[in-house]
Amino acid sequence: MKTNVLVVDDDDHMRIALKESLTQAGFNVSLVDDGMKAVSEINKQAYDLVITDVKMPRLGGIDLLKHIKEESPLLPVILITGYGTIQDAVTVMKEGAFDYIQKPFNTDTLYSVLKRALGVSNGKIIYASRAMREVLQKAERVARSDATVLVLGESGVGKELVSRFIHESSARVDKPFVPVNCAALPENLLESELFGYEKGAFTGALSRKPGKFEIAERGTILLDEVTEMDFRLQAKLLRVLQEKEVEVVGSKYPKKVDVRVIATTNKNIEALVRDGKFREDLYYRLNVFPVLVPPLRDRKEDIPPLVAYLLKKHSMGMDVGISDDALGFLSEKQWKGNVRELENTIARACILSSSSVIKLTHLKDLECSKSTALGSVKEMETKLILDALKSVGGNRTKAAGILGITVRTLRNKIHEYRSVGYEIPARGY
Repeated sequence: MKTNVLVVDDDDHMRIALKESLTQAGFNVSLVDDGMKAVSEINKQAYDLVITDVKMPRLGGIDLLKHIKEESPLLPVILITGYGTIQDAVTVMKEGAFDYIQKPFNTDTLYSVLKRALGVSNGKIIYASRAMREVLQKAERVARSDATVLVLGESGVGKELVSRFIHESSARVDKPFVPVNCAALPENLLESELFGYEKGAFTGALSRKPGKFEIAERGTILLDEVTEMDFRLQAKLLRVLQEKEVEVVGSKYPKKVDVRVIATTNKNIEALVRDGKFREDLYYRLNVFPVLVPPLRDRKEDIPPLVAYLLKKHSMGMDVGISDDALGFLSEKQWKGNVRELENTIARACILSSSSVIKLTHLKDLECSKSTALGSVKEMETKLILDALKSVGGNRTKAAGILGITVRTLRNKIHEYRSVGYEIPARGY
C-alpha cells in the first residue's frame, strides 16, 4: 500500500514540484493551497505524513501544525519555508513538528527527512503499528539533544536498531557509533575494553590500547545489556557520566571524553535496584530519557511488513511469497523471541519450502521439528553443565572455565535448574 502524503503550499510551482518528486519516489500525493483546506482533507482521508509551508493566507503552517497535533498527535508534520530563522525552528519543534526544512532544499534532503518521519532508518526499522511510530517519534525527539537514553525491552525487539536510529537522527551522525555487549565480556576484559589501558598496565599490555569511550569520541557509545555490568564497573561508569572523563587502566590521569551514552537492558532494572544488584545512582544517570520498545505480540500490525522484508532478505534473490493462512498463523503467534525469532522462522521456512510460496504446512512442520530439537538441545546442555560441576566438586569458577561460559551465566543456569527440581552439586572452592 502506498504512503499517503498531503502537501500544503500556496506556491503553485512548489506544490507541483513536490508532487512530481514524491510521486516518482512512490508516494501517493494530494495537494491543497492553504491550511483550512488541509484541515478539511485530513478530516476526509487518512494521511501518513503532512508537508506544509509556514507562511500561507487564512491558516498558516504553524497554526495548522497545532491543529493536527490536537486532533492527530501521531501524524508526522514537516514544515518548509523560505523565511526561516532559528526562533522559527525552535517554535515549530516545540509545537511538535517532526522536522523543519528551509528553502531551497534538494530532493536528497527531503527524502532523508521523509524516511525518518515514516519510521525507516536506512531500511532497517520496518513497522506499521502506532506503537512503533510512537517509539520512533520519541527517539527522534531525544536524538536532537545529548541526553543519556535508556532503551528498555525484551530480547529481540530491536533495541540496538532503535539506538542506532537515535544516533543516525542526531548531530553526531557523522561520528562513530560504538556498540559494546556488556554481557559478552568478563569483568576484567570489559573494563579495559571500555576505558582502554596504557602500555605495561598489566602482563601482556605490550602497547597502549584506546577504550571504546575514546573510540566513540564525539559520537555515541551503546552499552548493550548494561545491567550485566559488574558492580565495581558500575561505579566507574557513573564517574564517566558525571565527570565526562574516563580512567584509563594504568594511567595516573583521567582523560576527558565527549560521548553520548545510550544503554539497553532486557531486565527489570528497577527491581534490580531494589534488590541491590544495580546501583541506584547509576540508574538515575542512565534513565534520563527512557524509551520502551514493546514486544512483537503487542504490535501485531508490524508482522506483515516484517515478513515481507524478511522474505526478501532470506529468499536468496528468488521471488518468494507467503499464503494468507500462513501469514495469519504468523500474525497470531506470541513470539517470545520477538523479531529475532520471527526472522529465524522465515529464514528456515525459505530453506524448507521447495516452491515459490511459503505455506501453512511448512510453518507447522517447522514447529514440530523445532520443538523436538529444543528438547534434545536443552537436555544436552543441562547434562553438560551438571557433569562439569560434578567433575570439579561444585567449584563454580572451574566449571565455568571448562564450559567456556561466565560464572554469572553459570549461576543463572544453576538457579534455573534448582527451581525445577534438579539436584545441584554443593559449592566447592
